[in-house]
Amino acid sequence: MTDYLVGQVQKHLPHIPVEVVSQGAEALVFKTSVHPYLPNSISPYLDNHDEYIIKFRPPKPYRHPKIDASITKNRTVGEVKFMSKLARIGIRAPSLISADFNNGIIWMECLGQTLPNGEVSSFKNWLWYLERNEIPDKCVSDEVRVVCIKVGALIGRLHLNNMVHGDLTSSNILLENFEPALIDFGLSSYSGLAEDKAVDLYVMERAILSTHSVFSDKYNAWLLEGYEQIHETEFGKQGKKKHLETIRKLEDVRLRGRKRSMLG
Repeated sequence: MTDYLVGQVQKHLPHIPVEVVSQGAEALVFKTSVHPYLPNSISPYLDNHDEYIIKFRPPKPYRHPKIDASITKNRTVGEVKFMSKLARIGIRAPSLISADFNNGIIWMECLGQTLPNGEVSSFKNWLWYLERNEIPDKCVSDEVRVVCIKVGALIGRLHLNNMVHGDLTSSNILLENFEPALIDFGLSSYSGLAEDKAVDLYVMERAILSTHSVFSDKYNAWLLEGYEQIHETEFGKQGKKKHLETIRKLEDVRLRGRKRSMLG
């Protein structure tokens, strides 16, 4: 299976060594040590085997080829534009390097560190590592609280710019020197509606509950603390108003979620 996945992207990127990172319903993610434009000899940093990420939307055989090509191009263009805006407004996310819209390829910076167990330091993996290897007190330490607050502030800054992630989970937040960064914008959109922002928060809340159930109440409370702080400290009265609107909608979304769980 791995050879097949690698073969798909190498149809468009021949002779580029890649390693499979993840496989989703819509896209494949690979890691490579090759920069698309610069030879390794041009920079001492590249000689140190810096790594890059290649995201690839493979053709979907169940769709008509022309429709599939149009969908792939539009989604790739949309994701690249979203990432470009994040860079302009200073929200941490991988930097764009190159894009092939027709073939659904985005080449970007590789963020995140490696944990002692070899896993990429996503927010989820970092919390898992602490939960599995440290005493319980460490999982609710000031260090974890600070990181959660930073994650909440990052989400708040995104929403205050009327941008919605669309798949906000602890897997889609990377940590580098304990600073969070957003990744995976395939479902992202622009919206000033409190409802859409509340759904983003609810998805994150449920993801934390399902993957870190023992400490989820603490983690989610700290995330919302950071979310509130960024609204108030950087956007004043207008920020407070937007925060209140979103939290009210979040209560509605939670209620609908509970009703669905009861009804099955």
